[in-house]
Amino acid sequence: MGTGNVRGARGESLAAAWLELAGCAVIGRNVRLGGVEVDLLAREGETRVVVEVKLRGRSDYGGAALAVDHAKRGRLVRAAHALEQSGVPAVRIDVIAIETEADGLTLRHYRNAVTE
Repeated sequence: MGTGNVRGARGESLAAAWLELAGCAVIGRNVRLGGVEVDLLAREGETRVVVEVKLRGRSDYGGAALAVDHAKRGRLVRAAHALEQSGVPAVRIDVIAIETEADGLTLRHYRNAVTE
């Protein structure tokens, strides 16, 4: 596993821990939905949450949250639609952005970050 993959997996683990602390149940990692790989799949009450995790070591170029570009948003919407078509009553798409800083990490959780 390359360095980028290791960093990505660690970012996903941190995001999963955050979701658990926030009251969500993480029910899948690197799940394929509608032909799209989703970083995390969580449950919050009756809602299924498709979670995209972005980890960045630098904040120039807009930072981690802005790394979810138009194409990625389209794929996330396609994954959410696949869940809805399977009978899940409520689906939302969240983004968790993690950035490294001189004094540690900053994690931002954007709920309902992607809509159609």
